[in-house]
Amino acid sequence: MGVKISASSSLFFLLLFFFQGIECAVTYDRKSIIINGHRRILISGSIHYPRSTPEMWEGLMQKAKDGGLDVIQTYVFWNVHEPSPGNYNFEGRYDLVRFIKTAQRAGLLVHLRIGPYICGEWNFGGFPVWLKYVPGISFRTDNEPFKMAMQGFTQKIVQMMKDERLFETQGGPIILSQIENEYGAEEKLFGAPGQAYMNWAAKMAVGMDTGVPWVMCKQDDAPDPVINACNGFYCDAFTPNKPYKPMMWTEAWSGWFNEFGGPVHKRPVEDLAFAVARFIQKGGSFVNYYMYHGGTNFGRTAGGPFITTSYDYDAPLDEYGLPRQPKYGHLKELHKSIKLCEKALVSADPIVTSLGAYQQAHVFSSRSGGCAAFLSNFNAQSATRVMFNNMHYNLPPWSISILPDCRNVVFNTAKVGVQSSQMQMTTIGNSNLLSWETYDEDVSSLGDNSMITAVGLLEQVNVTRDRSDYLWYMTSVDINPSEAFLRGGKPPSLTVQSAGHALHVFINGELSGSASGSRENRRFTYNGDVKLRAGTNRIALLSVAVGLPNVGTHYETWNTGVLGPVVLHGVDQGKRELTWQKWFYQVGLKGEAMNILSPDGISSVEWMQGSLVAQKQQPLTWYKAYFDAPEGDEPLALDMVGMGKGQIWVNGQSVGRYWTAWANGNCNSCSYAGTYRAPKCQLGCGKPTQRWYHVPRSWLKPTRNLLVLFEELGGDASQISLVKRSVSTVCADVSEFHPTLKNWHIESYGRPEEVHNAKVHLHCSPGQTISAIKFASFGTPSGTCGDFKQGMCHSPNSQTVLEKKCVGQQRCSVAISMNNFKGDPCPNVMKRVAVEAICSNTLDPN
Repeated sequence: MGVKISASSSLFFLLLFFFQGIECAVTYDRKSIIINGHRRILISGSIHYPRSTPEMWEGLMQKAKDGGLDVIQTYVFWNVHEPSPGNYNFEGRYDLVRFIKTAQRAGLLVHLRIGPYICGEWNFGGFPVWLKYVPGISFRTDNEPFKMAMQGFTQKIVQMMKDERLFETQGGPIILSQIENEYGAEEKLFGAPGQAYMNWAAKMAVGMDTGVPWVMCKQDDAPDPVINACNGFYCDAFTPNKPYKPMMWTEAWSGWFNEFGGPVHKRPVEDLAFAVARFIQKGGSFVNYYMYHGGTNFGRTAGGPFITTSYDYDAPLDEYGLPRQPKYGHLKELHKSIKLCEKALVSADPIVTSLGAYQQAHVFSSRSGGCAAFLSNFNAQSATRVMFNNMHYNLPPWSISILPDCRNVVFNTAKVGVQSSQMQMTTIGNSNLLSWETYDEDVSSLGDNSMITAVGLLEQVNVTRDRSDYLWYMTSVDINPSEAFLRGGKPPSLTVQSAGHALHVFINGELSGSASGSRENRRFTYNGDVKLRAGTNRIALLSVAVGLPNVGTHYETWNTGVLGPVVLHGVDQGKRELTWQKWFYQVGLKGEAMNILSPDGISSVEWMQGSLVAQKQQPLTWYKAYFDAPEGDEPLALDMVGMGKGQIWVNGQSVGRYWTAWANGNCNSCSYAGTYRAPKCQLGCGKPTQRWYHVPRSWLKPTRNLLVLFEELGGDASQISLVKRSVSTVCADVSEFHPTLKNWHIESYGRPEEVHNAKVHLHCSPGQTISAIKFASFGTPSGTCGDFKQGMCHSPNSQTVLEKKCVGQQRCSVAISMNNFKGDPCPNVMKRVAVEAICSNTLDPN
């Protein structure tokens, strides 16, 4: 069938051909991104610079490089860079240029997702709040004020990158840029104005002449030359909107975000590896893990609302930057196996052959005679044995085997042969005996100096402009001395309807009760008895935001705060409507206004000393203490298990919001096999969603570090402790002839050759050694790390062999051979070695 090519398409192909001949060019065809004339299979990972510290960046980049990544992907965060119109901030955690240059020094490329809308569980989706108040503005549609502001910021970032010569065509690492973000669904809702805006955004971006391709994710109608890309847990069914565009996966979700009051989400690495292999075997050439390192929502940057301060995301590098094993190691082996296939993958389309009802072979053959095969078993229940190239292959359920030479299996997505590790949070010395002082937020004088009064209830963000999470709504109620409830009758009650996110009700300076919504139901109703007295009663409602919305059509118009009705029930004259009374407003807390959270303002109030045990736990209380930085380099966190809800500062820097909301969910057993969705594998039910809060070491001085908390509900600060995160145990579970790439060597574009027996590799963190072997079995052990059990077949020498080789070492390697284990405990049976080792600090003064 003939294909009609338009004039614009002809011009596109001419330009593509022209640029492919230029050195330092980035182009693409249907097979892949082309860098300097070479097609590439690119493995990428998202690391967001504001969610870590500059001191962490080099280590994160090196671990990413060691993990087999080619590319680092990051959003650009408009609201932190332009906190007020025309005033820019690119310092510290917001130093975008330093971040990109750090990636470049590590030998990594960069995909810069300018957006500038990012979603990302980030406050207001990355837009600065002042944008909401530009006259006539309407977000993300064919609106001139919005387009002008968006173009201005995009140009600012592009010009900065050009000035620093950071685009690949200038010798820099940036090979891709993104404009807008996941706009497809919004475009459909906006209709014609949405389509016009999308076309404008694409044309605007391409017109900036960066020399590298632009991407639009989840945008099926992205116009040429912009590449449309996929986001999701799986993207093997995705097809680019033009046959000459590559198949790109901009967000392969490595886990999921957490919300206060919900469980912790985990995605088994076997399924994640399976999803990536599925995508590659279908012709995919760019995969980005979202997230590779999630990090921390420091300060008030978490959006949503209700997103936790931790943005760990079950990523290969955990919130603290430590490898999460086995996810990190198993994906590293996957990346190596894919790279072995690269020449064939970028040279040809796969030939697909059925091997059974749920089994297929995808075979790639290069012009030079190379061959690579992916053997897949989509059955989530049963393993199977298939015949391919006149050889038999065993495929576990829900798995793909990779054969770089179409004969030898070097990797199977369901067979995890790398080390597993379990982390621990260890209290440092006597840090839970911190000497606390307190200051009570003054509630009695609320409204005395208020500059804002109104008849009726005001929307919260319109008043606060997001300068604080807190807004006070204050009014008064006069009670006649003859009221029946004053003579022993049923007390009156107060009903308050709020648009979110949390609410604390004070009557005459005393906390009467609290209520909150959730991410799914931001609107909630407070209903509780109130203690009123004869005469004038002061009602103060403290409305608390827990991050502004980050996604949704026209979310800039969504309301937050107490919008009513507010009704008093149970007085003699019946229901009393308070909604349209005169209300007084105070933005933020007095402690915030006096800056008592920082070293500069800490002495502006009189702090109360004394034992916390002897003090009644009060709501709206500030706490301060000093601590010395512990020795070592392990990541640090605060254990907030005894507290309620509030915020944390260390040396004036905001760690973020804390909330020991108990997690509700379904934490039943989890199998890697079968389609994954966020509710599938949950942990932590019945425990606080987030207990530990990351304190970067770079924020600390050697001694006398200032810790300040603001507690909304009343907590037991004597339980707070400083903890360090480290590996507690490491495990390995390796088959006798496990197909792991440690057993292969690679010559330049050559064929792999098997040269060694499989090995058990164990290694503790730097500064730790293996102090004991808790379990070891060469034979047919069962179970998983932390719960191994001997099988019917077991070598009695297992424990002795592992102890001799490993105890006292930071890392060890043991070949699985009959000689090492002094005989075969069960001939003609495929055996494994399972081992669990305890890691201890070599020298721990604490």
